[in-house]
Amino acid sequence: MSQTLPIEFAHHPHPAPTSPEKRAAILRDPGFGRAFTDHMVTIRYSEGKGWHDAKVGPREPIAMDPASAVLHYSQEIFEGLKAYRIANGGAVMFRPEENARRFNRSAERLAMPSLPEAAFVEAVDRLVAIDRDWIPEGEGSLYLRPFMFANEVFLGVKPSSEYLFIVIASPVGSYFKSKDSAVSVWVEQELTRAAPGGTGAAKCGGNYAASLMAQMDAYKHGCEQVVFLDAVERRWIEELGGMNIFFVFDDSSMVTPPLGGTILPGITRASILTLARDMKIPVREEPYALDQWRADAASGRLRETFACGTAAVLTPIGTVKSRDGDFVIGNGGSGAQTEKLKATLIDIQRCRAKDTHGWVHMVF
Repeated sequence: MSQTLPIEFAHHPHPAPTSPEKRAAILRDPGFGRAFTDHMVTIRYSEGKGWHDAKVGPREPIAMDPASAVLHYSQEIFEGLKAYRIANGGAVMFRPEENARRFNRSAERLAMPSLPEAAFVEAVDRLVAIDRDWIPEGEGSLYLRPFMFANEVFLGVKPSSEYLFIVIASPVGSYFKSKDSAVSVWVEQELTRAAPGGTGAAKCGGNYAASLMAQMDAYKHGCEQVVFLDAVERRWIEELGGMNIFFVFDDSSMVTPPLGGTILPGITRASILTLARDMKIPVREEPYALDQWRADAASGRLRETFACGTAAVLTPIGTVKSRDGDFVIGNGGSGAQTEKLKATLIDIQRCRAKDTHGWVHMVF
């Protein structure tokens, strides 16, 4: 069910927000996804009534019946985006409208109601504005997690008739704990993340749950992330457990696996494709095989590989490990083209460079 009427938000400030001293201590080293701000946004949906009861209020536990549909049939989707502190003390977000659009594509795939894009953007705007003191200075950011789940109380395999949309926020630093200039990855050659016709292009919790066993194997092999291959031939590189991937060659051209229903259409990925073309870097969206990756790294044709996503931005991949042996990309560290693209993207996100594409969204 679509909804065109505006959604009115009520505002209920936290009666006992975190003290400035405690908040400052948290912001000195927030880590990633461990600390949370004082408020959250909630909007309810029910058939016949649509979206209603929108409010910004204290962050608090969710009361949930044990027969709530999400606990049994996993109708759940989410998004991830960031707010950044800029030089004049204001705050911006990067392409939140694209997150709203992807959120609704995920909702459609999981037979959930669409949320008006304007309501999605207003929800994250309001949370950033009320919890503005939680935005870290320097290179940190405020990570925003909008999500929606089925909360009708019933047991039966059908789309729910009730949903709850929530936005929470977390001050964050670097996504990866490693201080190395590049990460190592484990290639999973048995388990797959997504199959044709499945939910690979949707940002739903089930995709990530299915990746965790492979991610545990990656940790056992000393790797920070796992790389998944296609579900049909177990040959073609698709994406990491939570990030897209790019390959940089000795002629400066780049390749990234094509979207086709099994890969999440990353907003950072799309932005990099645009920036690369702005820089006159040849970039192709085409299949790239594991054996070719290994051969190109050995010959020197492949100079760099990087992962990308909202949480980690651009992260160089230095070492690739698999059951068939390991190989190193370039010098095992970051590369010049990766660093140039990363710096360009971050400078736009933080208003340190001109935004020629209208990507930056001013909050206050």
